[in-house]
Amino acid sequence: MININGELQTSEVQISVLNRSFLYGDGVFETLKIVNNRILFFEDHYFRLMASLRIVRMEIPMKFTMEYLESEVLTLVNSLNIKESARVRITVFRNEGGFYTPKDNSVSYIITAQSLENEKYFIEEKKYEVDLYKDFMIAKQLLSTLKTTNKIIHVTASIFAKENQLDNCLLLNTDKNVIESTNGNLFMVTGNTLITPPVSEGCLNGVMRNQILRLVKKQKIIEVLETPISPFELQKADELFITNVISGIQPITKYRKKDFTTNFSQTLLHDLNSSLFN
Repeated sequence: MININGELQTSEVQISVLNRSFLYGDGVFETLKIVNNRILFFEDHYFRLMASLRIVRMEIPMKFTMEYLESEVLTLVNSLNIKESARVRITVFRNEGGFYTPKDNSVSYIITAQSLENEKYFIEEKKYEVDLYKDFMIAKQLLSTLKTTNKIIHVTASIFAKENQLDNCLLLNTDKNVIESTNGNLFMVTGNTLITPPVSEGCLNGVMRNQILRLVKKQKIIEVLETPISPFELQKADELFITNVISGIQPITKYRKKDFTTNFSQTLLHDLNSSLFN
């Protein structure tokens, strides 16, 4: 079952071959985590979605209030009986018509959901190896920071990782700085400093990224820097980890010949869960 423009329909519904998200990648999306019938960080997701729609010049429907979209999401997860823990995707796309130039800027939306096993965030005790993806690079521009339906670099990098028995790949921008992974933002711990690339580097303006920055700055136990990261700095780091709203924090245990500890990541994950579920 899925939600299409406010109507619950079977997941077998057909999407038009003229869908602009399919033809041109003319869409944006948000991935949400639901825990006990609550959308985590929903205000951040909502305002990022609204900002994305404005940036790509889509017409925002008057009914697209925070309360309306929250109700639409929760209605779906309750209908699927997965409100305890679920992954939800809201995809908004420009309505069909026109070629590169749209007929108009009106939009439609689809909400899909699937169950998740765990409510709280957790870290699996296993190796997690990454390497650089150098075939294509991400432009340092505002569009790169959005969750659009054109993620072909992330797709090809994920295939590269699979072909090379890696768990993930780290992506480079056009300055050849490391900016993110295929599925989340990158953080690096060096000594008593936590470093992550600024959004101006072209990385995703991640919701979990911002949560982690707020949490760590509030604790005041480690210096926080938003600054570019060169590939040469990775092997000097004490820890590397990836963040997104579904996994929370994913420590990297190996990059090339360097093995990393996960002490800070483990502590940070505990603090994150405490802030959300206690």
